[in-house]
Amino acid sequence: MLCHEIMLHRSNDADWLEAGIGGNSHSMAEKNPNRDAAFPAIEKKYGQPMQVWFDVFAAHAGKPYLQQVAVFRESHGFTQAHASAVVLYCRGSKTSRRYEDLDGYLSEHTAEKQALVRRIFGVIMAAYPELEQVIAWNQPMVKLGKDYIFGLSVAKSHVLIAPFSPIVLEEFLPRLAGLNLNKKTIQVPLDWVVDEQLLVDMVGRGTAVVRE
Repeated sequence: MLCHEIMLHRSNDADWLEAGIGGNSHSMAEKNPNRDAAFPAIEKKYGQPMQVWFDVFAAHAGKPYLQQVAVFRESHGFTQAHASAVVLYCRGSKTSRRYEDLDGYLSEHTAEKQALVRRIFGVIMAAYPELEQVIAWNQPMVKLGKDYIFGLSVAKSHVLIAPFSPIVLEEFLPRLAGLNLNKKTIQVPLDWVVDEQLLVDMVGRGTAVVRE
């Protein structure tokens, strides 16, 4: 049961961590971010080589994005994902990956948010240099081998942090008093005085769980 002191809150922000973390799995596979990764499936599903679909796009090249997608969906039976992959590729967006590293991720955020995120990851990586800091699903995370241990996402008025294990989150609930919680994530305010020991212990427990 949740401690009564902890305020449960369902964020109105698009909560990628809530959607992404499922069950007890740490080893979610990030999909290939390249648009052309979908091309083999498109050729198989719709029975034509990609050049046919490039020609379809070319015939509607001057239209807005949504109208171009509608051409593929309504006239050729494409799914939303497949239509978007072709249209975005032809419009010059070859990948869905937005950032290569933490610096890139933080470049669009305020100095206050950058300082908090760097402090959080600095504490974790100093304590566990064997972990790998990566960008996955366009968010900064740390992983051990193929297993994700900890993730973070910057929102408008707070930062979301998440141990990937529901076991870890449940065990640490008594130490999260005063913080807002979603089902699988923790909201920390932008002026949070970083609880270094909490982060170290949480990530250490997460690492132990994936090694069990």
